[in-house]
Amino acid sequence: MYNGIINIYKEKGFTSHDVVAKLRGILRMKKIGHTGTLDPDATGVLPVCLGSATKVCDMLTNKDKVYETTFVLGFETDTQDISGEVIATYDIDTTKEAIEKAVMSFVGEYDQIPPMYSALKVNGKKLYELAREGIEVERKARRITIHNIDIKDINMEKHEITMCVACSKGTYIRTLCYDIGKKLGCGGCLKELKRTKVSVFDISEAVTLDEVRKMADNNRIEEKILPVDSVFKQYDAIHLTERQNKAIMNGNKIPFDEVKKYIEKSECSDMYRIYDENGIFLAVYECIQENRLMLKPVKMFLEK
Repeated sequence: MYNGIINIYKEKGFTSHDVVAKLRGILRMKKIGHTGTLDPDATGVLPVCLGSATKVCDMLTNKDKVYETTFVLGFETDTQDISGEVIATYDIDTTKEAIEKAVMSFVGEYDQIPPMYSALKVNGKKLYELAREGIEVERKARRITIHNIDIKDINMEKHEITMCVACSKGTYIRTLCYDIGKKLGCGGCLKELKRTKVSVFDISEAVTLDEVRKMADNNRIEEKILPVDSVFKQYDAIHLTERQNKAIMNGNKIPFDEVKKYIEKSECSDMYRIYDENGIFLAVYECIQENRLMLKPVKMFLEK
């Protein structure tokens, strides 16, 4: 069985669940999970966790992401992308400058209403299941952050805008395009979407399912499997003594005073990577204040 994370390039036509199912067959293992849904028509980075690394799936889902997207002005669909049914059309009376201003106005925090065609659940049922039944329910707006938008092209003839968006977890790019269209008063609909980055996983290093299959056939797949701790390189590392290691094995807290001599900074940082005396990655711990500074487990990765 493999343990680690593989950076998959999800191609059009596959759901995120399809990718996991195909990898289970290719790698002949069941313990596999993906780190955040990509729509079937979307492409790009989909980190997939193998073996003990499945414990990090939820932590990667919460990471910032980068997308390249193209959207079209002049109409809206029920799914907010071009695969849906057109529900409204508009005359387009705007300028390039007005488009630029509208797009850039969304940089920063804003309250975004999730689309009906999404995997969010209401009363135990996914929104897209309700949408397919013709049922629309009220959705609460969620505060998300658009860190940056880089407008790549505004094609006034085709009424298409291409941009690169860096955003927080929970952001729907389809809805961002829809909201920009609303602000311009002429509707907006997503045409193309490619995810180019999730945390440390970049599209330049992603591999397709066919490439994974070929590498597995040649016993070279481990070349593309990253260790779990690669996700946490931004945190300082602590290498424990044998005695401290026993406490960690049971998920116990550790007084910060006992380990601060093993790290460069004397102040307690937010999070740490924890290794045993042999350099094996064990856990991610956070610093908390009780009657004294303590390190508390956030996620254990030791396979017992």
